[in-house]
Amino acid sequence: MMPTLDLLLSTKPLYYKQIDYVRIKDAFEVVKPHIKIPKVIHIVGTNGKGSTGRMISHLLYKSGYSVGHYSSPHILKFNERFWLNGCDCNDQLLSNAHERLYNILTKEQSDGLSYFEYTTLLALFVFEKCDYIVLEAGMGGEHDATNVVPKVISVITPIDYDHQAFLGNDISSIAGTKLRSIDKRAVIAPQVRQEVLHVANKIALQKDAEIFFVARETSSYIKWINDIAMENSWGDFLIDNAITACEVLDVLGLVCDVQNLQTWTMMGRYFSYAPNVHIDVGHNLLAAKAIDKLLLKPVMLIYNTLEDKPYRQILELLKPKIKKLLIIKIDSLRALKIEFLENTLKELEISYDFFNGTVNAEDEYLVFGSFAVVEAFLKSEEVK
Repeated sequence: MMPTLDLLLSTKPLYYKQIDYVRIKDAFEVVKPHIKIPKVIHIVGTNGKGSTGRMISHLLYKSGYSVGHYSSPHILKFNERFWLNGCDCNDQLLSNAHERLYNILTKEQSDGLSYFEYTTLLALFVFEKCDYIVLEAGMGGEHDATNVVPKVISVITPIDYDHQAFLGNDISSIAGTKLRSIDKRAVIAPQVRQEVLHVANKIALQKDAEIFFVARETSSYIKWINDIAMENSWGDFLIDNAITACEVLDVLGLVCDVQNLQTWTMMGRYFSYAPNVHIDVGHNLLAAKAIDKLLLKPVMLIYNTLEDKPYRQILELLKPKIKKLLIIKIDSLRALKIEFLENTLKELEISYDFFNGTVNAEDEYLVFGSFAVVEAFLKSEEVK
């Protein structure tokens, strides 16, 4: 008997200490003859994958194309991972896709695939009738589940330190792992690490690939995007992501109206949840640096972190912008132990308390630290 999608996924852990590089390739070979794969735009990087991918998807959709955007993780509901023509996929579409996928794979294959691997293949069935699929890699590139699919272009968002246990301990190693996922064409977003550009050129030569480097100062879109950014309180990182999205469509030879970005939104990307509350799913030092530039005065920081993140460096950086830190409890096996966080806050002399589920109208708040932090905050809002 076929398990429901919820039941099947509930048996799969979200995180692994080791990655199997073969099983997703074997499963894809089984699936491939049974499905028509649209043109794939592959998003790889450390930061900005979700927002860049959604901007590309939004521009395509507004230009009349049918487009699906696969991203991860979700904040509140699983359906968020599957955006189709302007909204999250409904339960029935996901259920139908699951039934097709499950019946093509053997039970052993379905059971053996990781959570992310199974949902990646699921996305191919969900979006089969689209003109384009924007596929966001998980944490890697070369060995990521999304890399089994041929793509028309790769998009490399800013690369920085993250997931070193899997990707390498220096920028060149991390960049190499991510950039070896490109096929024949790639757009490289503005980078904070010059090493990334050197690695990109080297890998492009090895693969005989055509690469396009995005630069804010030379982009023909900068004037319009700056105006949109001013109206919507975007930070520099969203400006770069928007320019990158437009340049990707240029390389593909597709016409887009940059003004359609006026209606772009994505939950958790420095999202204005309330007049005095912003929420951001950022969780690494690069994201913290981007947030630091946006904060014009000290805020009440609603925060927690996963144990493998550079939380001390993040807190040291943000300390001048923290009026008070409110620890929010998160539901994750990878969450940092509260006593470790408290000890760090005491050492850094950052005033803190525990979030009690309420925000004051007279204070400015930032919810930041991970998808789990934003999820916990939004769930606390739901029960009010």
